[in-house]
Parts: sequence; structure tokens; C-alpha cells
Amino acid sequence: MQEIQIERTKNPKQKPTDQSKLGFGKIFTDHMYIMPYNKEQGWHDPKIVPYQPITLEPSAMVFHYGQEMFEGLKAYKAADGRVLLFRPDKNIARANRSNDRLCIPEIPEDDFLNALKTLVSVDKDWIPTQPGTSLYIRPFVIATDPFLGVRPSDTYLFIIILSPSGAYYESGLDPVKIWIEDDYVRAVRGGIGEAKTGGNYVASLAAQMKAHDEGYSQVLWLDGVERKYIEEVGAMNIFFKINGKVVTPKLNGSILPGVTRASCIDLCKHWGMEVEERRISVDELVEAARTGALEECWGSGTAAVISPVGTLRYENEVMEIGGGGIGPVSQKLYDTVTGIQTGKVNDEFGWTVEVQ
Repeated sequence: MQEIQIERTKNPKQKPTDQSKLGFGKIFTDHMYIMPYNKEQGWHDPKIVPYQPITLEPSAMVFHYGQEMFEGLKAYKAADGRVLLFRPDKNIARANRSNDRLCIPEIPEDDFLNALKTLVSVDKDWIPTQPGTSLYIRPFVIATDPFLGVRPSDTYLFIIILSPSGAYYESGLDPVKIWIEDDYVRAVRGGIGEAKTGGNYVASLAAQMKAHDEGYSQVLWLDGVERKYIEEVGAMNIFFKINGKVVTPKLNGSILPGVTRASCIDLCKHWGMEVEERRISVDELVEAARTGALEECWGSGTAAVISPVGTLRYENEVMEIGGGGIGPVSQKLYDTVTGIQTGKVNDEFGWTVEVQ
């Protein structure tokens, strides 16, 4: 594990005084982590420096060919003062799976975890403490070769920035409305749908704008081949409770393997619930809604944690779920996951990592 050099800012920023107005991803802390890569030295010379602009050549390959990866996780301050990360090993493993798919060199796991813990420790006074708030952590890698040609870059930057944040959705835990997209597609098997990279998100913007214009919070994607099987929401994985069973789309190469998704599955199984990871057609979903078999629906993701879904729309069919309110499983998952994250619920699974 490489030693991290730390340069502390001489001009600390004013921290937010009203945590109820943090929003999401708008404010950034005093410091950032940065580690370069080249073929001769590999990943080397990790540093924590004051948060600042980065300088790149206009010909840097990230601008022209999109070779970049990003991750997202959170740090929390427990009531007893401990600083906790939630399942960072899962994010590190997923980051390196994304790196492998995008031809980016793997980041050593111990260096990655040390970077997370050290940077959060340096800026731990930025962690908000009001319910529903957290310190969002954004690690990312960009290709930096000044070269116009389609090949993997020979140089990269690995950077981590931090953002004190409130709820991802302004409505908080109120059920959201989801638009099932029947025109655009986001990803196909064999593509980069399971990698966490910006190209997947820019591909979603046109449908996202269409959904927003119709009063819906997010887009739920169908598969890109048959255009009939449920995949994931733009910023979340998706779950349904159908006839007492928890059902979620099976990972198939075009769905992001969410950390919160895995936690929901683990918890539901731990509670003795039947969980199915399988293909779910939109026709099955519509029929379940019509007959009342669709009892509950929620999204899961790092940003929103658990987001109950009160309404689904597909073509001309508008489906209200559970009377448009929060279902019992959604509420229990939210309470348990956020409770473990903040130290209020006993972590019997060993999911949290303490930052000193």
C-alpha cells in the first residue's frame, strides 16, 4: 500500500450552516485525492491536495473517446461520533470490473480503500449529521493521453472528491413516479451497461427529459433487444413485490450490479422472504398491477438508498401501486439500511468500515 502525501488547504471553505438545504452533489469539500498512472510506474504518487481545477490537454482522450469510470458511495457520522463507510469493498470491486471492461488499469484494492478512508478522515468535519444527510464520495478515473486515435490511453488520473449531500430526490421518502420507456434504449448485453461509466448516463438523458416533461421522476428501462423485459431505473435498480415474493431483474450484462441492490436481496432473504432474480416482462408487470398482485415497488441505489415507487406508467397504462403510499418492505429496508449505515442498527453482517 502506497503512502499518501497530504497537503492541507490554507483557505478552508465556509461549511454549510443549514443542512436542510444541501441538495445533492452541489457542494464540495476542502480536499481531493489524486493518483496518476503511466505504463512505466503504474499507479503512483498518491496525494491529497486542496480541491482545485485539473488541467488537461484539449486532446486528452477522455474528451474524445469517453474512456472514464466513476463510482459512488457515502460516509456517515454515527451518533457516537464514529465515521462509517458502507460496504466499500463492493464499490472497489465494481470499480475494477468497470475498469476491466473499459480497458483502464486495475486500481490496487488496498490503495483504493486507503484513499477513501484517508480523504474522508481529512474532511470528516464536512460530514452532515441531520437525518437523511451524508457525505457523498465520488471516485473516478479519466484517460489523459493527448492523442486523437481510438485505443486505450497510456495515462490516467484517479481522483476522489467529496460532497455533503441531502436527499437525492427532493421529495425524500415520498413515493416517486416512474416512466417505463418504450422508445429509447439505454444498453444491450455485450455493451457497457454493467459498467459505471458516463456513456450509460448520457444515453439516458433524452428519455429522462421526456419523462420529466410528463411529470415523472425517473425512467425505467426495458431490454435493448426484445424491448419487453424490465432492466433498471436511470439511477437505481428496481424491485417488485408480486404475490408476496420479492422480484428483481436478474443481472444480465446490461444492468449495473448495485451495492444497495445486493444489500436488499441479502436482507430480504435474511428476513425469510422469498426472493427471485429473474427476467420480468413489462406485460407481466402490467397484468400484476391490473389484478392487484403487484403489492409494492421500490428502487435501490447509493444516492437515494431506497426510493418507494407509487406510480408506474407504460404506454397509456398508468399503474398506481399500494395506493400510492410507502409499502412495508420498502420502509423496513430503508430503516434497516440507513440504520446500519449510521450506526443506529446493529451491523450483524459486517458491512460498515470505520474511518479513524
